[in-house]
Amino acid sequence: MTARFRLFVAGETARSLRAAAHIRSLCAEALDDDYELEIIDVLERPDLADEARILATPTVIKASPPPLRRVIGDLSDLERLASALDLELPEPPTRGDRS
Repeated sequence: MTARFRLFVAGETARSLRAAAHIRSLCAEALDDDYELEIIDVLERPDLADEARILATPTVIKASPPPLRRVIGDLSDLERLASALDLELPEPPTRGDRS
């Protein structure tokens, strides 16, 4: 099942661009690019922000697969972000692993 995310940002700021880069990086690692990411600018679409009850940006919502998860704020710690979104990062290779 393809994972679906909605990232709410406020304008095209450096913070918004970093948040999008972090969630894309996490999804590429954890989901092998089997995901959909919708980026919503709350300044352009306040109706969608109200509907999703967005109080701060950036906010990422994992809409599917269930359960629904929501992370607000700094998205730079990929391990913490993965845990909050109920995603599993692949184990890094060990030093002696040559495969």
